[in-house]
Amino acid sequence: MGNTVTCCVSPDASPKLSRARGGGGGAAPGPDRWADAYQAAAAAGGGGSGSAEAESGDSDPGGGGPHLQHISDREFPDDLALESNPSDHPRASTIFLSKSQTDVREKRKSNHINHVSPGQLTKKYSSCSTIFIDDSTVSQPNLRSTIKCVTLAIFYHIKNRDSDRSLDIFDEKSHPLTREEVPDDYYKHDPDHKHIYRFVRTLFSAAQLTAECAIVTLVYLERLLTYAEIDICPSNWKRIVLGAILLASKVWDDQAVWNVDYCQILKDITVEDMNEMERHFLELLQFNINVPASVYAKYYFDLRSLADDNNLSFLLEPLSKERAQKLEAISRLCEDKYKDLSKAAMRRSFSADNLVGIRRSNAILS
Repeated sequence: MGNTVTCCVSPDASPKLSRARGGGGGAAPGPDRWADAYQAAAAAGGGGSGSAEAESGDSDPGGGGPHLQHISDREFPDDLALESNPSDHPRASTIFLSKSQTDVREKRKSNHINHVSPGQLTKKYSSCSTIFIDDSTVSQPNLRSTIKCVTLAIFYHIKNRDSDRSLDIFDEKSHPLTREEVPDDYYKHDPDHKHIYRFVRTLFSAAQLTAECAIVTLVYLERLLTYAEIDICPSNWKRIVLGAILLASKVWDDQAVWNVDYCQILKDITVEDMNEMERHFLELLQFNINVPASVYAKYYFDLRSLADDNNLSFLLEPLSKERAQKLEAISRLCEDKYKDLSKAAMRRSFSADNLVGIRRSNAILS
């Protein structure tokens, strides 16, 4: 894209320096010019002449105006800024899991002091004769268990928030969801997990949303908190969750629920209020509604870890013959799908790069 040799020497230097010193317009920079750039960049850290030359690189030598900002100056200097946002980067740890660790450690410490069993002995483990399996996978999560985990994550967000930063568009006092009068001390009382679960469960049941939509809702919620630099607190949690659900249902589901349909569920909210909240939500997200598969998978498995830490383990049942046949049928469908993709790749090009076959192994169910 652009040579950033001088940027490695001094943060104030830029490849624009060589263009300013060189004169003559489109010639490729030679070794002598790059050597001059090295010397100028080194001088920029200590001497006045070097910094003056660096500043002269911001203007066009021909007098045509300032140069456009170099792409290396617009990109992140490293991955620190990107990795700090878990909703965009798969390597960044989720915010809700880190916020829950304080309570988890305190609970384990209390159980140890009081000699209380943490519940590990009640878990079911597979053996040679019996296989225990739940009905939740990363591609088809269990709806009830996923909503429980997502609402628990929201609960920890509210309970262990850093402050009470908010915006007027999400304030329930300014934009009430019901006709009931909001009490004056509404911002002082944190909702419990059951209250959050009932609110989210009502929306998902009435709108017939999927479990995948619940995971995407949590992704958008944490992305909003990161981008807008606000906190989810007692005064705004309902409208933030509602906005995240509204956006996730439109992005994820093929047949999205309209804003007017949510007005039928909540009764007292207006379509204009829903439209305004959706518009503000998108603007605060900088219209970044992309959820990579790696980020989605990270949130799914972190939710399972959260459930395990809080004894909300997914229901395990012995693998029956009927269930085994169902899993085998799903496996065949996936295998046929990958065969078709492999054939399409072979037809598209006869290059040796496309001759790498997809390894498949047959599952044996006895």
